[in-house]
Amino acid sequence: MLNLLHIKNVAVIEKADLSFGPGLNVLTGETGAGKSIVIDAIGALIGGRVSKDIVRTGADSALITAQFDMDDMIKSWLSDNDLEPPEDDVLLISRKITSDGRSTCRVNGVPLSVSQLRQLGQLLIDIHGQNDGQKLLGEANHRAYLDAFGGLEESAGRCRELYRKFRETQRAYEELKKSEKDKELRIEELQRQINEITSANPKHGEQEELLERRHILKNAGRLTEYVEKAYYALYGDENSSGALPLLMDAEADVEAASRISETIGELAESMRDVRYRLEDVTGQLAELRESLDFSPGELESLEGRLALLQRLERRYGSVEDMLDRLEKAQKELEDMENLSERLEAFRLETEKRRQEMLKTAKQLSDKRKKAAKTLQARIAEELKQLSMPGVRFEVEFVKKDEPDETGLDGIRFLMSANVGEAMGRISRIASGGELSRIMLAMKNVLSSTDNVGILIFDEIDSGVSGVAAQRVGEKLAELAETKQILCVTHLPQIAVMADKHYSIEKKQIDNRTYTIVNPLDIKGRKKELARLIGGDNVTDVTLSGAGELLEAASKFKERKKSL
Repeated sequence: MLNLLHIKNVAVIEKADLSFGPGLNVLTGETGAGKSIVIDAIGALIGGRVSKDIVRTGADSALITAQFDMDDMIKSWLSDNDLEPPEDDVLLISRKITSDGRSTCRVNGVPLSVSQLRQLGQLLIDIHGQNDGQKLLGEANHRAYLDAFGGLEESAGRCRELYRKFRETQRAYEELKKSEKDKELRIEELQRQINEITSANPKHGEQEELLERRHILKNAGRLTEYVEKAYYALYGDENSSGALPLLMDAEADVEAASRISETIGELAESMRDVRYRLEDVTGQLAELRESLDFSPGELESLEGRLALLQRLERRYGSVEDMLDRLEKAQKELEDMENLSERLEAFRLETEKRRQEMLKTAKQLSDKRKKAAKTLQARIAEELKQLSMPGVRFEVEFVKKDEPDETGLDGIRFLMSANVGEAMGRISRIASGGELSRIMLAMKNVLSSTDNVGILIFDEIDSGVSGVAAQRVGEKLAELAETKQILCVTHLPQIAVMADKHYSIEKKQIDNRTYTIVNPLDIKGRKKELARLIGGDNVTDVTLSGAGELLEAASKFKERKKSL
């Protein structure tokens, strides 16, 4: 239950504190006084869309705070969202909207996102706005109404899930069927790719090695010349001595000198080290000289190999890409060769899922038809109580050839507004007042199937008057026996049924507009009801009429309690 509501700097409301009670809470006032602003503030509080325009002109921010009693469902939601339920079982929600359009939301002082607040709000309050009756005109909503009444949301969800799985398998099956048409061509292409890459046998780093070898081959003559000259310069030939033999002679002389003078010994050792290094270099040159043996066809063969690898690189990418393509092609070829078996397996799985979906859809359809009979009877009884005894209400089923995500049933609500007239679509038959009452009947019937404890009606009286308005008021009072109701109305027949009554009044003070919210005592209620009856001409007669209305409403409630 909503106990307290604090509104600050919301539109023309500078500040308002409202204390709501159980049962029917009514807000009345002149058109434009700001009644709907209170409802809009509650909508913002539970996660509705807001803009900076909601902030009162000249204020830095707007603030809406409300205190609710908690039930087990709310405690469970808090626990699921890692929020500790307070020990006093009081839920405090606040939302602050700044003049630049930003907002912050808190539950018991803990920040929440707007989406979380919206989830929580859907568990707390159901707001029926002035245009919500139009939802009845949208036949796409009728199935949801029926499922909610029959408690079939879980079965409908199961049907949607089975349909999704069926469509997944069906799409995969269709893709395989397309593949089968091009099977031979695809197998031929895969085999070509596999043979091409396998026969080439590309290796990591091979191109770099080949490019280096090609450079050597293209400069073979000059390379051989340089190596030969270096080798003979170190080793010598038949015509001259090289550096190594000369160094060996020098080493021998120094060795001999060291035997005469010990101080020359270190020099002899150094000469020996130099000789060792030079012998090593000369040996490496000798090996390099012997390796420079180029066959005439090597360059041509190497160029061909490079051209092959470069062609494959343009087609498949790097060596890593080639090997990856090879692996995938081999796997796909294996799948293609087993395509017939896979196709049959998918066909069987698709049919299995179709049958499972069809079975579930038929079961859901049977449950819907059973629920529809009860709904029709309940709505008929509600409409009778709302001064619509001649209205007939019917749930029409149009069977689909194949089930979809919603099942086998096309569902729409039909009605006949008068005795003897044929059934037709609500959108073509119902007047504004009839829509309001049908929607109220739906709310009353569905109230036993949901867990939301607070219902808000913003001008449910649209298009109704006289006895019909009286019946709407009585129906709201009946609904308020199990739910807390907040209702904005212009009609005395509805306002008189209130358990708690607020007057919304607009005033101008110092060239500023203010909306004032006043709780009414019995005297104030009589005056406000008299205004609703006679406008500004509040007379003893209208006041007396207001008193009679209050007395009649009290007797009605007493009779209801005694039943």
